[in-house]
Amino acid sequence: MIHSVAVVGCGWFGLPLAKALVEKGLLVSGSKRDTTQASALKEQGIDGFVLDLDAPQPFDGEQLAKLHADAIVINIPPGLRRGDSGYLVRLERLQTLMGKHAYQRIIFISTTGVYPANGKVQHEADATAYNDTSKILLQAEAMFKGAVIVRFAGLMGPKRHPGRFLAGKTGLTGAMLSVNMTHLDDCVGGVMTLLTHQGQLAPAYNICSPEHPNKAAFYQRAAAILGVAEPEFASSGDKAEDKVVDGSLICRQLGYQYQHYDPFEMLKFC
Repeated sequence: MIHSVAVVGCGWFGLPLAKALVEKGLLVSGSKRDTTQASALKEQGIDGFVLDLDAPQPFDGEQLAKLHADAIVINIPPGLRRGDSGYLVRLERLQTLMGKHAYQRIIFISTTGVYPANGKVQHEADATAYNDTSKILLQAEAMFKGAVIVRFAGLMGPKRHPGRFLAGKTGLTGAMLSVNMTHLDDCVGGVMTLLTHQGQLAPAYNICSPEHPNKAAFYQRAAAILGVAEPEFASSGDKAEDKVVDGSLICRQLGYQYQHYDPFEMLKFC
């Protein structure tokens, strides 16, 4: 039985997850890179600790105790789109700190970027190193033995409104290609389900809303809602390059029910 959870990375997703775990009565520790921010987590009932994997400092026994909980959620953004080359190094440093502690459950947050756009529906077993980015992502997933991999599709929710993603851009391609989105509520709900389930879990789960509108319709509607310039698309896109992420495994195996099915409706909750 899991009584305590360490959340590595209490940011956009990690903080709401940590707060939800506290509400469930679990003992929750959470990391921030800054001392002041780590201390502020106490106001949310979270036992904060400082963890900066870019400038690692020696961990004392108290800090290690907070990291060595019954379960751990590893939520370190890859930053690969920004040209960040330190992702795997950070994970190696975390791995060293985790040591040989016997976690009951390790949840590793990843991304559906491990699936190619090949015109097919993508399931958990379809991940492949089809480019340099996906190769790094898969290397990261393989680092933590026994971890359950959780792959989020495109993220949206408070402070992440899709209307801003492509606002005012022109000459875009792929107007009719599918959108794969996940609301923050389902990121939290899905991971909560995996942490509290007492039976065996699959090696990986996708978290992605069940419906997949086309790119042009979705992003133009999102921009219109915000009152910003709508993106303009130059081509419909080649369906051979489409990608639809199937997020149903967690539903079929564990009975999870998505809180948000339709990305258009999800726009109301951003």
